[in-house]
Amino acid sequence: MAMPPEDALRRFHQGYNCAQSLLSAFAPQFGLDEELALRLAGPFGAGIARRGEMCGAVSGGLMALGLCYGTVHVEDLQAKRRMYAQAEAFLRRFEQRFGSLDCRRLLGLDLSQPGNVELAEQRGLFMELCPAFVRGAAEMVETLASQQPPDLHTR
Repeated sequence: MAMPPEDALRRFHQGYNCAQSLLSAFAPQFGLDEELALRLAGPFGAGIARRGEMCGAVSGGLMALGLCYGTVHVEDLQAKRRMYAQAEAFLRRFEQRFGSLDCRRLLGLDLSQPGNVELAEQRGLFMELCPAFVRGAAEMVETLASQQPPDLHTR
């Protein structure tokens, strides 16, 4: 069985968007159906619905961390703080490594402008730049998820 970073990268190269690739690579580990993960993350690709906003690898990574650290009990403030701390650590690491959380800045092209998604495809930006974002985000999630206390997922 492939490790999540390799699995996320494989899915991206199969044609899934960056958010789908991230979330679906971690879904089985945290009990989320893979097909449901693909559907859920679908609109978050290319900076949320191809708007060039928050990178889909970041959105997918945050969803994966939510599966790991997310809270369901509103009164569990300690778990809520832990979840936000892990999400913040992920965002900080991604931004430090890649320079931005924003898809348009990462790609150097505003995907929300007419014709720019096609231009990005013609220039090969998605295949040249995005695999590093997908793999890097998956590695960061994997590291942060490994810090999960053993009893956290049993609540």
